[in-house]
Amino acid sequence: MTTTVSPQRLARVFVEIADTLVDEFDLIEFLQLLAGRTADLLDASPVGLLLADQHGRLEFMAASDESVKLLELFQVQNSEGPCLDAFRTGTPVVNADLQQATGRWPLFAPRAVQAGFRSVHAFPLRLRAERIGAMNVFSRHVGGRLADTDVEIVQALADIASIGLLQERAISRGERLSEQLQGALNSRIVIEQAKGAVAQARRISVDEAFLLIRAYCRSKSLRLGEVAHTITTDPVGIPGLTSP
Repeated sequence: MTTTVSPQRLARVFVEIADTLVDEFDLIEFLQLLAGRTADLLDASPVGLLLADQHGRLEFMAASDESVKLLELFQVQNSEGPCLDAFRTGTPVVNADLQQATGRWPLFAPRAVQAGFRSVHAFPLRLRAERIGAMNVFSRHVGGRLADTDVEIVQALADIASIGLLQERAISRGERLSEQLQGALNSRIVIEQAKGAVAQARRISVDEAFLLIRAYCRSKSLRLGEVAHTITTDPVGIPGLTSP
């Protein structure tokens, strides 16, 4: 996965990410955008995001596809993996060969290889000494590597996300970051349930269901959490999503 991101693509992504940092921005939508755009920049390399809850435990928040979500959950459940290392140390894990990493991650590495991945990278979400999560980038290529410049770019995107989550206006409103993140984690649970409900109702994949939900939210200027809650509590309220 040796790749060099073009300045034009990079500029568009930074502008789009920055444009979401406005009043009342949707935290989960912001993280999903970050995962998707990072994956796009790196030639569709799957990306996953974990955030720390109010107790400092990492929880799954966003992924560019469903296969990565399962691996992120596996990391959390077993307290082992590149995201955990990046979060604990505050430094990136770069170009880790999964086939040679069983000594480092005896549970995670074989599971990731079984899922079809051959290398992995992890970047802390940090602002100076404060760490609030981590972002994984996976590659299906044997010996897949990120160029040094691309490592810097992905870490910069992770840093931008951290700034967005630690934005000053949240502090000025008297909100505690941990409570804000905990609320987002609670919303994520409902969103996962809604994805499953739409996928089952329309007989499509979970990834396709999520794209439909996001498109509906954008067309109606609604938050993901609000629409997901309606889907799980009153499915007939949004027949366009829950009807075959």
